[in-house]
Amino acid sequence: MRWPRSLQSRLGVGVALTVGLTWLVATLCAAVVIRHELDEAYDSALQETAQRLLPLAVLDITDRDAAAGARQVSRFARHEEFMSYVVRSPEGEVLLRSHDADPSVFPRTPQLGFHSTGTHRIYGEGAVSGRVVIEIAEQMAHRREAVLEAAVALLVPLGLLLPLTLAGAWWLVRASLRPLRAFRAEMEARGAGNLAPLPLDGLPRETLAIGTAANRLIERLRQALEAERSFTANSAHELRTPVAAALAQTQRLIAELRDEVALRRARQVENSLLELARLCEKLLQLSRAEGGGVLAETPQRFGPVLAHVAHDVRRMHPYAGGLRLSVPEAETHGSRMDPDAFGILARNLIENALRHGDGRRPVDVVLTPSGVLRVINSGPVVDENTLATVLRRFQRGGSAADGAGLGLAIAERIASGAGARLTVRSPAAGRDDGFEAVLDLAPTGPRSLAG
Repeated sequence: MRWPRSLQSRLGVGVALTVGLTWLVATLCAAVVIRHELDEAYDSALQETAQRLLPLAVLDITDRDAAAGARQVSRFARHEEFMSYVVRSPEGEVLLRSHDADPSVFPRTPQLGFHSTGTHRIYGEGAVSGRVVIEIAEQMAHRREAVLEAAVALLVPLGLLLPLTLAGAWWLVRASLRPLRAFRAEMEARGAGNLAPLPLDGLPRETLAIGTAANRLIERLRQALEAERSFTANSAHELRTPVAAALAQTQRLIAELRDEVALRRARQVENSLLELARLCEKLLQLSRAEGGGVLAETPQRFGPVLAHVAHDVRRMHPYAGGLRLSVPEAETHGSRMDPDAFGILARNLIENALRHGDGRRPVDVVLTPSGVLRVINSGPVVDENTLATVLRRFQRGGSAADGAGLGLAIAERIASGAGARLTVRSPAAGRDDGFEAVLDLAPTGPRSLAG
């Protein structure tokens, strides 16, 4: 599966590339303009130089002996030459030239005005009724070098600009997306029972519609779950009274019957009614676990609650004499789980351990000072495939014991709604067999539960 690119990286790189390309295009356009302006400046310099040199050249030519031939101006000091010139007659005879002038650069016969060759830009100016013509040539490479240096001077800052632009765009995009990250964090932090609308304050206008749609979806989900919980709770509540009445009548009938066959059937009916009453109670607990209300206003201490639940379980279950309880004198955790919800959760874990464990060996219930509840029972090892499903509704893990398969599901829903974590493993820690349920009331990170 291809990992999706983040919006932050797309916008940051996109802005940086856009600025870089814009700068590059601007540099190219500037180079064209600079070349045009430099051509005008250099042409003007050629024309100005020719007009200043021409009178001096005419005086020098007319003053010397005509038989002296062409004269070459001597070099005063060595320096880099960009221009060279020749003074010729209309027939092309060289009358005067600069010390580095190459006659092959110039056309065979003098030409007035500007014209170019493959290597030089030449300007011609005439005097004495056209009998003396001066031509000044400048290397085109000199002009190209000037344009290239100007373009490089514009491009060099781009190497520094691109990283700065990328960093600035990255920071700006990250700051702009902060409300989206807060919105995502709020969604991820929501527990299963928290279906309140998400806060939309600070969201950008472009993503406000997404937040509004998410809140509408949450509202529809809340209504659907509320309808399901209401149906479950109402059904279980309405069944409790007739089931209790039928159970009372059945127990009275058992007390009056003397026929063994009828008595045996009546006891079977009693057991079925007792199981139905337990199922109604579990459904009511499940409805409460999924309906929220599992958080208290302040952190709670659960040692006394656990002791009360253990005492009640011992009293209600005749086979619970093997229950061993360990409660710390002082608790350091800060869970805000509601005490009643914790009581329901602990009762389900303990009853599940008693129901599915080895009745000949005790069940250990341990609450650590840091807020970790461990409920351990003996028995065969539960395979990994079954272990992965025991926290679901109506999953009994292949056990032959009675029960509706809701105890662990109820405990898991309460733990999830309170921000705690319930995990199971088999074999139990430090044993070769058994089953262990671990409730971390104040999870701080992933906890290894390898068997």
